[in-house]
Amino acid sequence: MSRIAARFAKLKAEGRAAFIPFVTAGDPSIAVSREILMGLPGAGADLIELGMPFTDPMADGPAVQAAGLRALKAGATMKTTLGLVRDFRAVDKETPIVLMGYANPIFAYGVEAFAKDAVAAGVDGIIIVDIPPEEAGEFSPALNAAGIDVIRLSTPTTTDARLPAVLHGAGGFLYYVSITGVTGTKDFDPAEVEREVRRIKKQTALPVGVGFGIKTPEQAAAIARFADAAVVGSAIVARVAAFVNDDGSLSPGCAADVLGFVQELSVGVRAARV
Repeated sequence: MSRIAARFAKLKAEGRAAFIPFVTAGDPSIAVSREILMGLPGAGADLIELGMPFTDPMADGPAVQAAGLRALKAGATMKTTLGLVRDFRAVDKETPIVLMGYANPIFAYGVEAFAKDAVAAGVDGIIIVDIPPEEAGEFSPALNAAGIDVIRLSTPTTTDARLPAVLHGAGGFLYYVSITGVTGTKDFDPAEVEREVRRIKKQTALPVGVGFGIKTPEQAAAIARFADAAVVGSAIVARVAAFVNDDGSLSPGCAADVLGFVQELSVGVRAARV
């Protein structure tokens, strides 16, 4: 059983949803990013989404776009991203890590080389935002052969007729995008999202996680009452941004503040079904 499957099975037995924080690898610096990543499980993360910095993140709103640019300016590359995973895996063998990002950096690295190096580093799953299922053949075989789950996205515009194509070859969990548009820019209607999650679950046994638009512990709890996971990204990387000064220097206390906020979100998720 993969780490992702094992974690969701454990949480299902406990009767609660997963909390999945998103952070960008290398933001605001490689060292502070490592400190944040290492502290996430202790702050309540059940799985971790780690963003692969990219210059043109079309699905991301201003907060995550800025995080990627900060990381790139700080020297982040695919190799440093995988290095962070390797460092994390040296001290944590159980918490699943899912990489999230775009196709170009993987193409540039080489798909087979990336799959080999990612699994060796300790990556469990990947979300490639800009690759539809019909074009996944350039990625999925190498990733699946390496043992990496290819996690697919479903949106409010994904119809019942379209859903089987999205689910074909999907692994780990299904990521439901709660809003139309980019990350962190709109609020969602919990009742509407719940209807969509229940509709999706009629066609798959995969866990369904919900992300985009979750900004507070209360919103995370609202999602965790019916979904298998609540994913928070933009609100977390915005906390990082608050410690970056106009000249690019960093104020102290970033990791502690971010991890404190992550813990607040985690408490909301864990209390959702009590």
